[in-house]
Amino acid sequence: MGTINYLESIKLQKKLVSDRKTNKISDTLLSLQHPLTYTLGKRRTDHNMLIPMSQLKKIGAELHYTQRGGDITFHGPHQAILYPIISLREIGLGARNYVEKLELTMIELASLYGVKACAGQKGETGVWVGERKIGAIGVQISNGITSHGLAFNIDPDLNYFKHIVPCGIADKGVTSLRKETVTGNSKQGQLNKILDGRNEREGGILGTRWVIHSQKVRLRS
Repeated sequence: MGTINYLESIKLQKKLVSDRKTNKISDTLLSLQHPLTYTLGKRRTDHNMLIPMSQLKKIGAELHYTQRGGDITFHGPHQAILYPIISLREIGLGARNYVEKLELTMIELASLYGVKACAGQKGETGVWVGERKIGAIGVQISNGITSHGLAFNIDPDLNYFKHIVPCGIADKGVTSLRKETVTGNSKQGQLNKILDGRNEREGGILGTRWVIHSQKVRLRS
């Protein structure tokens, strides 16, 4: 879908969630990027924003409050965003298992590029490379229908994370697939394939990994 303004993506998700609840559409996958944006989850942890609101315009970023889980995070160019709009009830999946599937999707994608990632420790959702977070998760579930999802750092400007306490965890860093791969091993074109969401049902390589996992769940249900 390319780069979509954050508020526009929220409007689209709300429409799709409503349509999914009434079975007007089947499970749908949104693959996109956002312009420079900070978002806060429903816990409203404003103290994890380290610069005053007046400075946001100067750095070219926006701040939005959401109803998803999780803490503050950053979205920007060269970060792969995946928003699955799916019925957990139909595939017999609970919220915790759903989050684990999102984590596994990012872990397997990282492994394709030689990066060993893993799920966080207790209380730390998302995906990590050592002490550095490479993928964040924040979901909303309404009547069994999911929205929001995951953000996987391909090659974003990591300096923007310095203005926040990413995900509310102060003693750990943030990384990207580009930073973790050996220089010269991964061409820009290969990384761009991850960001190439050709339509709402097929979100490039990252979307393909998710589709594989969701199909496996359906086969078991």
